[in-house]
Amino acid sequence: MRVFLSAGEPSGDHHAALLVRAIRARRPDVECVGLGGPCMAAEGCTLVADLTQLAVMWFLRVILNIHRFVDLARQAERSFLDARPDVCVLVDFPGFHWWLAWRAKRHGIPVVFYCPPQIWAWASWRIGKMRRLVDHVLSALPFEHDWFTAQGMRSTYVGHPFFDELEDAVPRRRDEAAPLVLLLPGSRGQEIEGNLASILRAAALVKARVPAARFAIGALHERHATRIREMLAAQQQALGGLDVAVEAACTRSLITVAACAIAVSGSVSLELLASRVPTVIVYRISGLAYVVQSWYRRVRFITLVNLLACRDPIGPVRPTLLPPAAVEAADPEAVYPEYLAVQDPAREAAAHVVAWLTDPVAREHAIGRIEAVAARVATGGSAAHAADAVLTIASGGRATVGMPLPAARAA
Repeated sequence: MRVFLSAGEPSGDHHAALLVRAIRARRPDVECVGLGGPCMAAEGCTLVADLTQLAVMWFLRVILNIHRFVDLARQAERSFLDARPDVCVLVDFPGFHWWLAWRAKRHGIPVVFYCPPQIWAWASWRIGKMRRLVDHVLSALPFEHDWFTAQGMRSTYVGHPFFDELEDAVPRRRDEAAPLVLLLPGSRGQEIEGNLASILRAAALVKARVPAARFAIGALHERHATRIREMLAAQQQALGGLDVAVEAACTRSLITVAACAIAVSGSVSLELLASRVPTVIVYRISGLAYVVQSWYRRVRFITLVNLLACRDPIGPVRPTLLPPAAVEAADPEAVYPEYLAVQDPAREAAAHVVAWLTDPVAREHAIGRIEAVAARVATGGSAAHAADAVLTIASGGRATVGMPLPAARAA
């Protein structure tokens, strides 16, 4: 049996690697090949090319790299022709994976999407394309499974792979006397450029109110860490000499010791949930981007944890023709206060962190809300359920049984 897998971002590479490990644990004779990164290769997946080197976002950046994506798609299709796989498993990274799904389908290869594109949030009109190109969805989120099923897609709820290492995410050595505030400016270069300054200003405000607090920035890799250190040095005078440690490739271990966090919206919120870390979410965008997203967004929140916490996460937001004149207050229903902001949300973010560090009642209330969500959804086993489904589909069967859906979400 031959399984082709493709993952285009570092997080997808990690998820796909766990899936490869689970597949090979069940069927050691299965040959895993594909597009991915070092994590997949370390688990024994033969790489056609390293796709994670092209983890880009925004339209212009994709256009500038389109020739490289076309070449990778051709290499993948050549692999289909040289040794036809029994199934093609795509992990996130929808832009490129639409092309790859089309190539797999025209060769009669079943296509499975693991951690599928969040078209329920931004692009529900793409469901027609997904029905044509994808045979089965392995849904990471319970409401996601409900939505795909309602749209006529075959879906199996397998849970989110971020929870597969839940035991490693359990809080351990938190220092109450010198609490660590973890700063997470994102896993992409443009996220760091757009958000780090606000996060650092928030940290400086926290330090002024809580002198004992310590600060660390978690960077995806050393290249990002180098850029972060440059930006930090350039702002040192404005930040009053704020002392911030910059650590590369150890975000997970930092999460286990953090008292609270300020983070850019992303899947890392699930790791913070697993460790029950009170977190404020920031994401700065331009005024034009704010207006555009208000017309296209179809979910109440931008943070996965908040979507998991509410009863009706999917639904249109109120469109606007003008960006807000000031930072809007966080929705009180959000478990993780979030700020999708045009203006600098540093002051608002700092206020939440100061409350969590100085008011035991506020901190316990925040942790209690986080615990309620984690108890329902923060369960490992995603890769195992996904591997069972992939092997069933590769053998010509139809996957249906996955992880039990959690109890109804709170209002």
